[in-house]
Amino acid sequence: MVGGRIAFVIWCFVSLIFVGIGLSALKADEPVGFWANSSKKPEVDDVDGYNKAMCKLWIGFAVVLCLLGLPLLAGQNSPLIIVTIFGVMVEIIALIISYVFFIEKKYEKK
Repeated sequence: MVGGRIAFVIWCFVSLIFVGIGLSALKADEPVGFWANSSKKPEVDDVDGYNKAMCKLWIGFAVVLCLLGLPLLAGQNSPLIIVTIFGVMVEIIALIISYVFFIEKKYEKK
């Protein structure tokens, strides 16, 4: 049971890293990127609005990620870990869809 608690604490710490990414996006002076290893910065009309939307996206991701870690508290061999595994896959797909269809479409330079 202790192993599950330690795993959950580590899981929540990783979620806090995404909160940090969101807060750094909020304070950025230029548009923050979404895709990894992309040297091209997003071209947006409203930088502050775009960065605020990115902040909400990353903090929302972090909260849901932390909640998806709750099955870790059930113990090492709990079948509830399936919820965590599939939940994270669905969450990442939702993250990409949210960025591409809502944030990018709304703030892209026209």
